[in-house]
Amino acid sequence: MPPKVYLDSPPHGDFRAMPARGDDLALLKWVTSFPGNPADGLPVVTGVVCLSSATDGQPLMLLDARSVTALRTGAVAAVAADALARRERGTVGIIGCGLHGAWAARCLAAAGYGPGVCHDPRQDAAAALAAELDWDPGSREQALRCEVVCCVTPGHEIVVEAGDLRPGLHLNMLGADGPGKSEASVGAVASCALFCDEWHQASHGGELTAAIEAGVVTRDQVTELGAVLAGDAPGRPGPESVTLFDSTGLAIQDLAVAAAALEAWREGRVEAQVVRL
Repeated sequence: MPPKVYLDSPPHGDFRAMPARGDDLALLKWVTSFPGNPADGLPVVTGVVCLSSATDGQPLMLLDARSVTALRTGAVAAVAADALARRERGTVGIIGCGLHGAWAARCLAAAGYGPGVCHDPRQDAAAALAAELDWDPGSREQALRCEVVCCVTPGHEIVVEAGDLRPGLHLNMLGADGPGKSEASVGAVASCALFCDEWHQASHGGELTAAIEAGVVTRDQVTELGAVLAGDAPGRPGPESVTLFDSTGLAIQDLAVAAAALEAWREGRVEAQVVRL
């Protein structure tokens, strides 16, 4: 999985090229982040995933990058909570109830977490997600009082301060996916036991970046989630610790979703348009 490549398109947004290979498959995701798009009735994230055979190079499937990204963003929230939160599946706070926040909530609910509190400046979005899951809409402060908190905002404003932290809290920081974005203050980040999906991405364009640039977080203070899942590194230091997981999004996660979609299509469980080349 080579590093994610950014192609800026100022002042509108950026493109990202994300390749990965595994299990005899190879993938390239060409995906965008154009924050001003909703004003024109367009999604912030769009693009295409190209899935190919890694044994003969033949193209196998094209998938909607927006759907794949939303599902894997939600799935990693549940995977990280299982690995890093306290053992009992507790309440969930969702801060940011857009597409990715909704899938984080759905995946956590499917994994047995909840009930939850949904917060968004757009009260209709919070109310709709809460109604879907039989959770409650609420304030930022109410969401932060839950045991597992997912921040899924555009990353342009701080939503978690050091004073918001409580013993036993687990934070999934999902919104800061590029340089200059943060959802937690430097003080809050530095106060947590820190985990990320991939150090290189997180240190250059994730929730950890500002704290690293300020010199208050170093490489040896951050554990990659994969090492925890593989049993090569410890997870939560103790029940009273505050854990923070910085998700920047990995192409290998997209590959897992694409491989599952290909298997479902081959087994006849889903339908898709077929083009013969």
